[in-house]
Amino acid sequence: MQIKTHIKEALDKAEVIIITAGAGMGVDSGLPDFRGKEGFWRAYPHLQKLGIDFERMANPTNFYTNAQLAWAFYGHRFKLYKDTMPHKGYEILLKLAKSKQDYYIVTTNVDGHFKKAGFDENKIYEFHGNINYLQCFNYACGDLIWQMQEELDIDMENFKALSLPKCPRCQGLARPNILMFNDGSFNDSRYFLQKQSYKNWLKPLEDENILLIELGAGKVVPSMRIFGENFCKKSKARTLLRINPNECDFPKFFRNGIGLKMKALEALEMIDSLI
Repeated sequence: MQIKTHIKEALDKAEVIIITAGAGMGVDSGLPDFRGKEGFWRAYPHLQKLGIDFERMANPTNFYTNAQLAWAFYGHRFKLYKDTMPHKGYEILLKLAKSKQDYYIVTTNVDGHFKKAGFDENKIYEFHGNINYLQCFNYACGDLIWQMQEELDIDMENFKALSLPKCPRCQGLARPNILMFNDGSFNDSRYFLQKQSYKNWLKPLEDENILLIELGAGKVVPSMRIFGENFCKKSKARTLLRINPNECDFPKFFRNGIGLKMKALEALEMIDSLI
């Protein structure tokens, strides 16, 4: 069976759509995907000079040891995501999602681009948080989470934040409400509200024909791949469409999958021609 025919059958059969997305979804919008040290250092050459890779930079200890460097990184990313428009593929996905009985977004991306593209924020489950929200570093301060309103003044030549966000309650240092590596200080209250909302949404739809479309989720941080595989293994009425230009394969005994070796936008434009 040709891949297009297989995909069209899955699209036509689906009553409910779940869209999962990793970093590869944002590449067509012009965002870096931090694929390997080289990809990260292309985006942040100053960190290459310091020998700091993504895993080391995306660690909460940096806010204790060098808050100006940590906020230069996250402040720059906040501005980058704010200034970047989601690519046309988001529009195609929204059209597809609205044509079905219901939909949900599950993503490890922290850029907030699904909401920006017009998806209902009450149908978005952000596994790793959202760069547009801040939290206090002081655990004793409570579980306050608030929106980041203003861009930071950053000295890009020396890669230093010239101003640091403060907690409105205790005036202590704030950090992004994002799950980092080895992160024991992540405030997960917003995450758990989204998780519970997703579970409540799914419960009455468990027996429907569900198509899970996974976009740009790689194996380095495999959260979305594992999520999709575990979800679709539970029922023959569930299909996983895995879209990835490099890693569209499945585990050996996985049976409910269609692999499409394409970038996100290219694949979504093809899907648009089928619906």
